[in-house]
Amino acid sequence: MRLTIYTSSSDAVDERYRMAARSVAQRIGERGDELVYGGTAVGMMGVLATSVRDAGGRVTGVLPRLMADRGLADEGCHELVVTEDMAERKQLMIERADAFVALPGGFGTLEELFEVLTLKQLGYHDKPIVLLDVDGFFAPLLTMFEHLYEQQFARPEYAGLYHVASDAASLFAYLDTYDPAELPPKWF
Repeated sequence: MRLTIYTSSSDAVDERYRMAARSVAQRIGERGDELVYGGTAVGMMGVLATSVRDAGGRVTGVLPRLMADRGLADEGCHELVVTEDMAERKQLMIERADAFVALPGGFGTLEELFEVLTLKQLGYHDKPIVLLDVDGFFAPLLTMFEHLYEQQFARPEYAGLYHVASDAASLFAYLDTYDPAELPPKWF
């Protein structure tokens, strides 16, 4: 399975988030799965990629030339794809994915998560999307999603677009038993 994982490039995050990334990475390697990620050697992205390789998994990095030119590329990737811009990067990561996982992250992580959620809502894919909710990291976002449902900006059934996992074991249990839900059309 190829897992496109979105996460932070920050080195300033709490160790518990790095530990969660290592736990997911260990499972990827043990299972013989492949990581598709943002291609940098910094922050949680770097921790994730290094840990997948250390566990015997394959790593594909996809990053825009701007980041490669800044020296951020993870040269240890089994495959490193340098794109012209972020739009091409995101498209390639989506195309290569069998599943999407959002680990704790910042604006970029959320932007990529929202894109795959929206594409799934519109019917462009039916791949699993999982948020790894480390110590309630995604709780404010999930509260906002509930607000969207209550205010009828989105159907409550769209909670079926994504799954929230509390740890690596439950994340992979969900992926291994994933059955796409039949969702109503976007429009009310």
